[in-house]
Amino acid sequence: MEKHEHTKAVINRLSRATGHLNAVKKMVEEGRDCSEVLVQLSAVRAEIANVSKVILKDHLDHCIVDAVKGDDMLAVQRLSETIDKLL
Repeated sequence: MEKHEHTKAVINRLSRATGHLNAVKKMVEEGRDCSEVLVQLSAVRAEIANVSKVILKDHLDHCIVDAVKGDDMLAVQRLSETIDKLL
């Protein structure tokens, strides 16, 4: 990813998600209740989804806008393929 407007926020969010996932790993190692672990895994998944949204918005606002201005339809096609994988 090129340096965009939200790079620092993305890095911070990924750091928090990593810490959260490590905490979930510790819960599993400690034999904590499966329901608690599943709730926390859901929270980690939501954190990652939110980071993905920020990156996608940055990509649309910068890379794709520039690609469309430059008639770079390959970039638009790659975006479509990426969205298919993301969803």
